[in-house]
Amino acid sequence: MTNSVVISGSGLWNPPHSISNEELVDAYNAYAIKFNEQNADEIEAGSLVAKPLSSAEFIQKASGIRSRYCYVKDGILDINRMRPMIAERSDDELSDQAEMAINAAKLALKAANKTADDIDVVIVSCAYTQRSYPALAIEVQGALGIKGFGFDMLVACSAATFALHRAYEMITAGTAKGVLVINPELTSPQVNYCDRDSHFIFGDVATAMVVENADTATSDHVFEIISTKAVTQFSNNIRSNFGYVSRANDVDPYGADKLFHQEGRKVFKEVCPMAVEHISEHLTRHTLTTADVKRWWLHQANINMNNLISKKLLGREPTREEAPIVLDQYANTASAGSIIAFSMHHKDLQAGDYGLLCSFGAGYSIGSLLVRKK
Repeated sequence: MTNSVVISGSGLWNPPHSISNEELVDAYNAYAIKFNEQNADEIEAGSLVAKPLSSAEFIQKASGIRSRYCYVKDGILDINRMRPMIAERSDDELSDQAEMAINAAKLALKAANKTADDIDVVIVSCAYTQRSYPALAIEVQGALGIKGFGFDMLVACSAATFALHRAYEMITAGTAKGVLVINPELTSPQVNYCDRDSHFIFGDVATAMVVENADTATSDHVFEIISTKAVTQFSNNIRSNFGYVSRANDVDPYGADKLFHQEGRKVFKEVCPMAVEHISEHLTRHTLTTADVKRWWLHQANINMNNLISKKLLGREPTREEAPIVLDQYANTASAGSIIAFSMHHKDLQAGDYGLLCSFGAGYSIGSLLVRKK
């Protein structure tokens, strides 16, 4: 057994396409106008609600988002389609999410100075997987030539941190020598691009991290995992009802409730204090205060939520150096947000500096890792 477990490498892979707020709004507004014209009688009679128009300024003010990456751009801006046009692949071809995962995994392995021989566990952990089985992790494991085992995890926006918890525990217990945690967040197929209040929220991305024993770490930037903390509390305020049972329910498997939907104000009101309490308790466990933490890599869902949580913790407005924001470029990338923030903002920390990774989302679920630069 070992008591020194580290994150020795991270990888961030961006899809080749992006969509600006302006592009997204132009398409949505054109769709909304067409919808309202085609359903004018029902709207006037009160049996149907008119689609409200949006603006790029509204999106930025409400969320802090300016653009988002997308795995496939075709179809999203087509007002007669309003969803990505992703070609189906045969069973013999690499799946879309596995391809995303491998791209990020290779970057993480390179950053950690590791090869497939150094890894014996692969965890693919994300908010959505494109199929139930075989596990994407096993597909990725085979494609990378990794021996050992792999499995998928679904914990919505806390999937990445919860998977890092499992990796930490396996290294600590001595049941694994190296764990590759990958978060291929292909969110765009679950976005309702016909809904003004949610069509702008998500983006696609893939992140990865290597977790191993400190004794085997050789990379330039190594972070010791001091401890982990997790909590879940059931809530319906963030939900997607998509699933195979819809076939037996005799309902539209692609109806609005089968896509991402939320009660945004309730989420904001309930999750923010929950996250502040969670993080404060995590630090208190180690007799640390917020002043002892050099970097906050927080979940990237909404800039107002991030700012409020940081302000409650610090007692003041955070600087972008202390609590970096990446959602302006990436939007909400489900579980990958805090990992993106880490990947882009960790190399400047000095030995002994503390940092905290934290995600929060549907469930509700919150997962955090207290780390220290070695």
